Amino acid sequence: MFPTWLLLNALQQFGEEWPSTRIELSETVLGGTEETLVERRADLVIASVVPQGFLGDPLMRLRIVAVTTPEHPLQHLGRPVSQHDLRRYRQLVIRDSGTQRKRNAGWLAAEARWTVSHKATSIRAACMGLGFAWYPEDVVTEELAAGTLKPLHLETGAERYADLYLILADRDYASRGVQRLAELLHQAVDDYTAKGTRTRRT
Repeated sequence: MFPTWLLLNALQQFGEEWPSTRIELSETVLGGTEETLVERRADLVIASVVPQGFLGDPLMRLRIVAVTTPEHPLQHLGRPVSQHDLRRYRQLVIRDSGTQRKRNAGWLAAEARWTVSHKATSIRAACMGLGFAWYPEDVVTEELAAGTLKPLHLETGAERYADLYLILADRDYASRGVQRLAELLHQAVDDYTAKGTRTRRT
């Protein structure tokens, strides 16, 4: 859920400081993120849940909103959208990338549902008018600003919040590079917050 553009800003700075360091970026969802950490397949993880046995530092709070294209029928009901209305239209969902695929998040009651493996695919589908979805506001900043996507006026549950944590797989033995990347991620969020466009949770 961490905004890709914000992550890349931090990685760009890291690459300038540590040009010879190899980086392997894995984009996981729900249970897949926890598995990556527990199985020590990553040195640093950003997750909405801190697994048992680990400690995480608060990184940022995300506001999650339901969106469609401006032309979608749900935008033209002339009243707040109810859960009954949502059930009649296609929902776009990102699949749990964990091997067990046991975890779900949010509202999943639409009769028609498309489940994809990557958020970029889901966002593209939403922009094509293929369904509605919930996204972190900071993830679809450009689409909202351009008017490609528009928040739905829901009767209830129009927004929810998720806290993200930065977790080191082994804090005591983390390399200087891993520690520096963690610092740069915090700095990227702080710089974004300083612009006054959002509030970081501390």
